Amino acid sequence: MKKIIIASIFMISGLLNAQNFQGMAVYESKTSTADFMKGMAGNREITPEMQKQIEERMKKMFEKTFILNFDKTASIYKEEEKLDAPGQQGGGRMMMSMMGGGGIHYKNAKDKQFIVDKEFFGKEFLIKDSLPKYDWKLEGESKQIGNYTCFKATAVVKVSESDFRNFRFRNRNNEKEGDKKAETVKDTTKAKKTNFTDDWEMPKENTITAWYCPEIPVNQGPENYWGLPGLILEVNDGKTVLLCSKIVLNSKEKVEIKPASKGKVVTQKEYDETVKKKMEEMREMNSGPGGQRGGFRMGGGR
Repeated sequence: MKKIIIASIFMISGLLNAQNFQGMAVYESKTSTADFMKGMAGNREITPEMQKQIEERMKKMFEKTFILNFDKTASIYKEEEKLDAPGQQGGGRMMMSMMGGGGIHYKNAKDKQFIVDKEFFGKEFLIKDSLPKYDWKLEGESKQIGNYTCFKATAVVKVSESDFRNFRFRNRNNEKEGDKKAETVKDTTKAKKTNFTDDWEMPKENTITAWYCPEIPVNQGPENYWGLPGLILEVNDGKTVLLCSKIVLNSKEKVEIKPASKGKVVTQKEYDETVKKKMEEMREMNSGPGGQRGGFRMGGGR
């Protein structure tokens, strides 16, 4: 087995040294909907039938396919193009963007820069910023992903506040009884809370597990993940899993690896603040007198 792995590394290293080396990796993305459904269950206005419909719609929204095209220093990562389902225009695309999809995600490991184009509420943004610095801990564990031997690495990362996959349902059972009573007294002087999004919270950081493949010695991976001594074939943040299902090296068909260029140029922090501000506005509108009860819709309806 060791001889096979060593031979594979030499063979792929030869491909990497080719002047026009390129590779392509396909990733399947799945996000757990358990937290979201807990939030729905606490809302009396959402019937079991509505919960089932929402869960089915969210599963389809979260199960996506992405393509990573890479060379020795840079990559582009984007969702596989599919025809829009009925009712997925407009708000549906916006929600897809907020759930980690949409646009072209460009990473340059040499310049340590990323560029992503995002559409939010009808506006085009071009997010330009430095690649995140991951303090990877190489664990030594290994496993097989397809025909490749991969090794485990972990890191604690700061979450993106504009990626709604990072939301967690707040466990109010852990609150102190005294805090609950104080909150009840305060609530009597305010309008009754009607927005289930009050029960959500965004963690500041998260622990991720990545599996990288030294046989393909490029420091690339899906989304913003990079910096390991081999292509990252799987990432798990405890809620979302990105798993490589196909790899093609040095195909005859070459892809131009370059960033998008249209949109208002902002940093990641500026984009996050724009999203947070808009969502707060929507939250206040939905919770106010005469507002739409039960929080924002998940999109896709007429």
